[in-house]
Amino acid sequence: MKNSFKIALVFAISIVLAGCKKEEKSPSYNKGDLTIFTDESFQSVTEALADGYMINYPETRIKVETKKEDLGFLDLLHGNAKVIVMSRNLNPEEIKTYEERTDLKFLPAKFAADAVVFVVPKDSPKENISMDEISSGLLSDNKEFIFDGTNSSNLNFVAEKLKKQPKDLKYSIIPGNQKIIEELGQHPNKIGVIGLNTFSRPYDKTSEKLREMVKVLPVVDKGKSYNADFDGLRSMEYPFTRVLYFLENEGNFNIANGFIRFSCTHLGQKIVQKEGLQPYNLYKREVQMR
Repeated sequence: MKNSFKIALVFAISIVLAGCKKEEKSPSYNKGDLTIFTDESFQSVTEALADGYMINYPETRIKVETKKEDLGFLDLLHGNAKVIVMSRNLNPEEIKTYEERTDLKFLPAKFAADAVVFVVPKDSPKENISMDEISSGLLSDNKEFIFDGTNSSNLNFVAEKLKKQPKDLKYSIIPGNQKIIEELGQHPNKIGVIGLNTFSRPYDKTSEKLREMVKVLPVVDKGKSYNADFDGLRSMEYPFTRVLYFLENEGNFNIANGFIRFSCTHLGQKIVQKEGLQPYNLYKREVQMR
Protein backbone atom coordinates (compact mmCIF):
# COMPACT_ATOMS: atom_id res chain seq x y z
CA MET A 1 0.00 0.00 0.00
CA LYS A 2 2.79 2.37 0.94
CA ASN A 3 4.69 1.52 -2.23
CA SER A 4 1.59 2.24 -4.31
CA PHE A 5 1.23 5.63 -2.61
CA LYS A 6 4.91 6.47 -3.25
CA ILE A 7 4.58 5.52 -6.92
CA ALA A 8 1.45 7.66 -7.28
CA LEU A 9 3.16 10.59 -5.55
CA VAL A 10 6.25 10.36 -7.78
CA PHE A 11 4.02 10.15 -10.85
CA ALA A 12 2.05 13.24 -9.78
CA ILE A 13 5.22 15.25 -9.11
CA SER A 14 6.67 14.25 -12.49
CA ILE A 15 3.52 15.49 -14.23
CA VAL A 16 3.72 18.83 -12.40
CA LEU A 17 7.43 19.23 -13.24
CA ALA A 18 6.82 18.32 -16.87
CA GLY A 19 4.06 20.91 -16.97
CA CYS A 20 6.40 23.55 -15.53
CA LYS A 21 9.10 22.78 -18.08
CA LYS A 22 6.58 22.96 -20.89
CA GLU A 23 5.28 26.28 -19.58
CA GLU A 24 8.83 27.69 -19.41
CA LYS A 25 9.42 26.84 -23.06
CA SER A 26 6.10 28.16 -24.30
CA PRO A 27 6.19 31.27 -26.51
CA SER A 28 6.06 34.57 -24.67
CA TYR A 29 6.22 38.14 -25.93
CA ASN A 30 6.74 39.71 -22.49
CA LYS A 31 9.85 37.92 -21.22
CA GLY A 32 13.04 36.50 -22.62
CA ASP A 33 16.04 37.55 -24.70
CA LEU A 34 16.26 38.89 -28.23
CA THR A 35 19.10 40.15 -30.44
CA ILE A 36 18.23 42.47 -33.31
CA PHE A 37 20.64 42.97 -36.20
CA THR A 38 20.58 46.43 -37.75
CA ASP A 39 22.77 48.44 -40.06
CA GLU A 40 24.63 51.19 -38.22
CA SER A 41 22.72 53.81 -40.25
CA PHE A 42 19.52 53.11 -38.33
CA GLN A 43 20.99 51.85 -35.08
CA SER A 44 19.64 54.79 -33.07
CA VAL A 45 15.95 54.31 -33.88
CA THR A 46 16.28 50.54 -33.36
CA GLU A 47 17.84 51.04 -29.91
CA ALA A 48 15.16 53.58 -28.98
CA LEU A 49 12.41 51.11 -29.88
CA ALA A 50 14.19 48.33 -27.97
CA ASP A 51 14.44 50.57 -24.89
CA GLY A 52 10.74 51.39 -25.17
CA TYR A 53 9.83 47.71 -25.35
CA MET A 54 11.95 46.78 -22.32
CA ILE A 55 10.37 49.60 -20.31
CA ASN A 56 6.92 48.20 -21.09
CA TYR A 57 8.02 44.58 -20.53
CA PRO A 58 10.73 44.60 -17.81
CA GLU A 59 11.35 40.84 -18.08
CA THR A 60 12.62 41.21 -21.65
CA ARG A 61 16.25 41.79 -22.56
CA ILE A 62 16.88 43.11 -26.06
CA LYS A 63 20.34 43.58 -27.52
CA VAL A 64 20.85 45.63 -30.68
CA GLU A 65 23.84 44.48 -32.69
CA THR A 66 25.14 46.43 -35.69
CA LYS A 67 25.83 44.49 -38.85
CA LYS A 68 25.96 45.46 -42.52
CA GLU A 69 22.52 45.12 -44.07
CA ASP A 70 23.32 42.28 -46.49
CA LEU A 71 25.19 40.30 -43.82
CA GLY A 72 22.26 40.64 -41.42
CA PHE A 73 19.94 39.28 -44.10
CA LEU A 74 22.21 36.25 -44.58
CA ASP A 75 22.14 35.62 -40.81
CA LEU A 76 18.34 35.68 -40.90
CA LEU A 77 18.28 33.15 -43.75
CA HIS A 78 20.67 30.85 -41.87
CA GLY A 79 18.61 30.99 -38.68
CA ASN A 80 21.21 33.01 -36.75
CA ALA A 81 18.86 35.97 -36.25
CA LYS A 82 15.21 36.35 -35.28
CA VAL A 83 14.78 39.98 -36.35
CA ILE A 84 16.68 42.27 -38.70
CA VAL A 85 16.10 45.83 -39.91
CA MET A 86 16.17 46.39 -43.68
CA SER A 87 15.83 49.36 -46.01
CA ARG A 88 16.44 48.09 -49.52
CA ASN A 89 13.87 46.16 -51.51
CA LEU A 90 14.51 42.45 -51.91
CA ASN A 91 14.50 41.07 -55.42
CA PRO A 92 12.15 38.17 -56.36
CA GLU A 93 14.91 35.58 -55.91
CA GLU A 94 15.73 36.87 -52.42
CA ILE A 95 12.05 36.83 -51.44
CA LYS A 96 11.73 33.25 -52.69
CA THR A 97 14.81 32.21 -50.71
CA TYR A 98 13.49 33.94 -47.59
CA GLU A 99 10.15 32.13 -47.79
CA GLU A 100 11.81 28.77 -48.43
CA ARG A 101 14.36 29.09 -45.62
CA THR A 102 12.02 30.50 -42.96
CA ASP A 103 8.79 28.80 -44.06
CA LEU A 104 7.12 32.21 -43.66
CA LYS A 105 5.40 34.58 -46.08
CA PHE A 106 7.37 37.70 -46.96
CA LEU A 107 5.54 40.35 -44.92
CA PRO A 108 7.85 43.31 -44.24
CA ALA A 109 6.78 45.24 -41.12
CA LYS A 110 7.30 48.87 -42.19
CA PHE A 111 7.81 51.27 -39.31
CA ALA A 112 9.67 54.44 -40.39
CA ALA A 113 10.67 56.67 -43.29
CA ASP A 114 14.38 57.46 -43.17
CA ALA A 115 16.69 58.90 -45.84
CA VAL A 116 20.15 58.76 -47.29
CA VAL A 117 21.58 62.29 -47.25
CA PHE A 118 24.56 63.97 -48.88
CA VAL A 119 26.69 66.16 -46.63
CA VAL A 120 29.64 68.53 -47.07
CA PRO A 121 31.72 70.52 -44.54
CA LYS A 122 29.92 73.53 -43.08
CA ASP A 123 32.21 75.99 -44.87
CA SER A 124 31.83 74.33 -48.28
CA PRO A 125 30.54 76.66 -51.03
CA LYS A 126 28.38 73.83 -52.37
CA GLU A 127 24.67 74.47 -51.72
CA ASN A 128 22.91 71.54 -53.44
CA ILE A 129 23.52 68.45 -55.53
CA SER A 130 21.68 67.19 -58.60
CA MET A 131 20.68 63.65 -59.49
CA ASP A 132 22.91 63.92 -62.55
CA GLU A 133 25.89 64.86 -60.35
CA ILE A 134 25.25 61.88 -58.10
CA SER A 135 24.86 59.46 -61.00
CA SER A 136 27.93 60.64 -62.93
CA GLY A 137 30.04 61.11 -59.79
CA LEU A 138 29.53 57.51 -58.72
CA LEU A 139 30.89 56.32 -62.05
CA SER A 140 33.93 58.60 -61.92
CA ASP A 141 37.46 57.53 -60.99
CA ASN A 142 37.66 60.63 -58.77
CA LYS A 143 35.68 58.74 -56.11
CA GLU A 144 34.32 61.98 -54.67
CA PHE A 145 31.56 60.28 -52.65
CA ILE A 146 32.38 58.71 -49.28
CA PHE A 147 30.32 55.74 -48.03
CA ASP A 148 30.57 53.84 -44.76
CA GLY A 149 31.60 50.58 -46.46
CA THR A 150 30.55 47.78 -48.77
CA ASN A 151 27.36 45.80 -48.05
CA SER A 152 26.03 48.86 -46.19
CA SER A 153 22.44 50.06 -46.37
CA ASN A 154 23.47 53.47 -47.71
CA LEU A 155 25.42 52.02 -50.63
CA ASN A 156 22.73 49.44 -51.39
CA PHE A 157 19.97 52.02 -51.41
CA VAL A 158 21.78 54.58 -53.59
CA ALA A 159 22.71 51.84 -56.06
CA GLU A 160 19.10 50.64 -56.14
CA LYS A 161 17.85 54.19 -56.70
CA LEU A 162 20.28 54.69 -59.60
CA LYS A 163 19.38 51.26 -61.01
CA LYS A 164 22.97 50.11 -60.63
CA GLN A 165 24.74 47.26 -58.88
CA PRO A 166 26.83 48.35 -55.84
CA LYS A 167 29.89 46.73 -57.42
CA ASP A 168 29.55 49.07 -60.42
CA LEU A 169 29.88 52.24 -58.33
CA LYS A 170 33.15 54.03 -57.56
CA TYR A 171 33.54 55.63 -54.13
CA SER A 172 35.78 56.17 -51.12
CA ILE A 173 35.24 54.55 -47.70
CA ILE A 174 35.41 55.83 -44.15
CA PRO A 175 33.99 53.15 -41.79
CA GLY A 176 30.97 54.48 -39.88
CA ASN A 177 28.45 57.25 -40.55
CA GLN A 178 29.62 59.34 -37.60
CA LYS A 179 33.25 58.95 -38.65
CA ILE A 180 32.39 60.29 -42.10
CA ILE A 181 31.01 63.48 -40.53
CA GLU A 182 33.94 63.86 -38.13
CA GLU A 183 36.59 63.39 -40.83
CA LEU A 184 34.87 65.10 -43.77
CA GLY A 185 36.64 68.39 -43.03
CA GLN A 186 39.92 66.69 -43.96
CA HIS A 187 38.51 65.97 -47.43
CA PRO A 188 37.06 69.32 -48.60
CA ASN A 189 36.32 68.11 -52.14
CA LYS A 190 34.46 65.00 -51.03
CA ILE A 191 30.75 64.43 -50.33
CA GLY A 192 29.70 62.24 -47.44
CA VAL A 193 26.81 59.81 -47.91
CA ILE A 194 25.17 58.93 -44.58
CA GLY A 195 21.91 57.80 -43.04
CA LEU A 196 19.69 60.59 -41.71
CA ASN A 197 19.16 58.75 -38.42
CA THR A 198 22.86 59.27 -37.68
CA PHE A 199 22.05 62.79 -36.47
CA SER A 200 18.27 63.16 -36.76
CA ARG A 201 17.49 63.19 -33.01
CA PRO A 202 16.35 66.80 -32.40
CA TYR A 203 17.51 67.29 -28.81
CA ASP A 204 20.39 64.82 -28.55
CA LYS A 205 23.72 66.54 -27.80
CA THR A 206 25.78 64.22 -29.99
CA SER A 207 23.38 64.73 -32.89
CA GLU A 208 23.50 68.50 -32.41
CA LYS A 209 27.30 68.46 -32.47
CA LEU A 210 27.35 66.37 -35.65
CA ARG A 211 24.80 68.61 -37.36
CA GLU A 212 26.96 71.65 -36.61
CA MET A 213 29.90 70.09 -38.47
CA VAL A 214 28.21 69.62 -41.86
CA LYS A 215 25.41 70.88 -44.04
CA VAL A 216 22.92 68.59 -45.72
CA LEU A 217 22.62 69.22 -49.43
CA PRO A 218 19.15 69.48 -50.99
CA VAL A 219 18.82 67.13 -53.97
CA VAL A 220 17.81 68.76 -57.25
CA ASP A 221 15.83 66.61 -59.67
CA LYS A 222 14.38 67.93 -62.94
CA GLY A 223 14.89 71.51 -61.80
CA LYS A 224 13.15 71.08 -58.43
CA SER A 225 14.92 71.02 -55.06
CA TYR A 226 14.00 68.49 -52.36
CA ASN A 227 14.99 68.37 -48.67
CA ALA A 228 15.23 65.41 -46.32
CA ASP A 229 12.89 67.03 -43.77
CA PHE A 230 9.56 65.82 -42.39
CA ASP A 231 7.67 67.13 -45.42
CA GLY A 232 10.10 65.52 -47.83
CA LEU A 233 9.93 62.19 -46.01
CA ARG A 234 6.16 62.22 -45.46
CA SER A 235 5.43 62.84 -49.14
CA MET A 236 8.43 60.68 -50.14
CA GLU A 237 9.30 63.39 -52.67
CA TYR A 238 12.87 63.57 -51.41
CA PRO A 239 14.49 61.21 -53.96
CA PHE A 240 16.46 59.19 -51.42
CA THR A 241 13.66 58.57 -48.92
CA ARG A 242 13.70 54.96 -47.78
CA VAL A 243 11.28 52.90 -45.73
CA LEU A 244 12.69 50.91 -42.84
CA TYR A 245 11.12 47.55 -42.11
CA PHE A 246 11.57 44.49 -39.94
CA LEU A 247 11.98 40.95 -41.24
CA GLU A 248 11.65 38.07 -38.81
CA ASN A 249 12.38 34.39 -38.56
CA GLU A 250 10.00 33.38 -35.79
CA GLY A 251 7.06 31.14 -36.49
CA ASN A 252 5.01 32.03 -33.41
CA PHE A 253 4.08 35.10 -31.38
CA ASN A 254 7.17 35.28 -29.22
CA ILE A 255 9.35 38.22 -28.21
CA ALA A 256 10.46 38.98 -31.79
CA ASN A 257 6.92 39.40 -33.08
CA GLY A 258 5.94 41.18 -29.89
CA PHE A 259 8.68 43.73 -30.46
CA ILE A 260 7.68 44.22 -34.10
CA ARG A 261 4.03 44.75 -33.18
CA PHE A 262 5.01 47.28 -30.48
CA SER A 263 7.18 49.22 -32.94
CA CYS A 264 4.25 49.62 -35.32
CA THR A 265 1.74 50.72 -32.67
CA HIS A 266 1.00 54.31 -31.70
CA LEU A 267 3.56 54.21 -28.88
CA GLY A 268 6.29 52.77 -31.08
CA GLN A 269 5.55 55.31 -33.79
CA LYS A 270 5.86 58.15 -31.26
CA ILE A 271 9.36 56.85 -30.50
CA VAL A 272 10.14 56.92 -34.24
CA GLN A 273 8.96 60.53 -34.39
CA LYS A 274 11.12 61.50 -31.40
CA GLU A 275 14.08 60.07 -33.31
CA GLY A 276 13.48 62.73 -35.96
CA LEU A 277 12.17 60.25 -38.51
CA GLN A 278 8.78 60.03 -40.18
CA PRO A 279 6.48 57.37 -38.65
CA TYR A 280 5.22 54.96 -41.29
CA ASN A 281 1.92 54.24 -39.57
CA LEU A 282 -0.01 57.45 -39.00
CA TYR A 283 -2.66 57.37 -36.28
CA LYS A 284 -5.54 59.80 -36.24
CA ARG A 285 -5.87 61.90 -33.12
CA GLU A 286 -9.42 62.77 -32.17
CA VAL A 287 -10.12 65.67 -29.83
CA GLN A 288 -13.59 66.26 -28.39
CA MET A 289 -14.54 69.90 -27.91
CA ARG A 290 -17.13 70.83 -25.28
